[in-house]
Amino acid sequence: MKTAVLGTGMVGQAIATKLIQLGHEVKMGSRSGHNEKATAWISNNGPAASQGTFAEAASFGEIVFNCTKGEIALEVLKQAGNENLKGKILIDISNPLDFSKGMPPTLLIVNDNSLGEEIQKLLPDTHVVKTLNTLTANLMVNPQLVNNGDHDIFLSGNSTEAKEKVSALLQTFGWGADHLIDLGDISTARGTEQILPVWVRLYAAMGTPMFQFKIVK
Repeated sequence: MKTAVLGTGMVGQAIATKLIQLGHEVKMGSRSGHNEKATAWISNNGPAASQGTFAEAASFGEIVFNCTKGEIALEVLKQAGNENLKGKILIDISNPLDFSKGMPPTLLIVNDNSLGEEIQKLLPDTHVVKTLNTLTANLMVNPQLVNNGDHDIFLSGNSTEAKEKVSALLQTFGWGADHLIDLGDISTARGTEQILPVWVRLYAAMGTPMFQFKIVK
């Protein structure tokens, strides 16, 4: 499958590399389309790896991952283009973190809204699915690194069919079907985005990002 990854940072590279390993064609998107990090990633991942602008990547991908920083996500997706994303699944991993006052970050969007919802408003013809935003990049693509994969991940989105497709893709990443929790429509992204202040403080307290939440009932 042709997939696009918007963003060249740690999360984007982790997702893109995993997709290549799984046999997908991947185009990594950046502002310039000639990003040094993307060029280095391509050199390590063979002919199925390529790069382009955000718009070129969005046009290429059958499924698109938004792996950009939350503070620029809406701007990036405007550059990617509504027409290029129309009818497609956009897997949104971004969080509305504000580092302008240093650490720990605050949230740019909170309480009765979420970045996931703002993205869905921006792209009304795109199936936005919020997931993978509550853990570090290595665990996103290899959940077995913590507690043998016995922990949970959340999905938010308006389209049940889109969430089912994303769930199937996440299972190829190593996530067990019984660890995928569908929270409901895109407004439930408020909950997972607002977990991030807790996540940041856990990271500081434990000195490692190698942890994830597990729901026990």
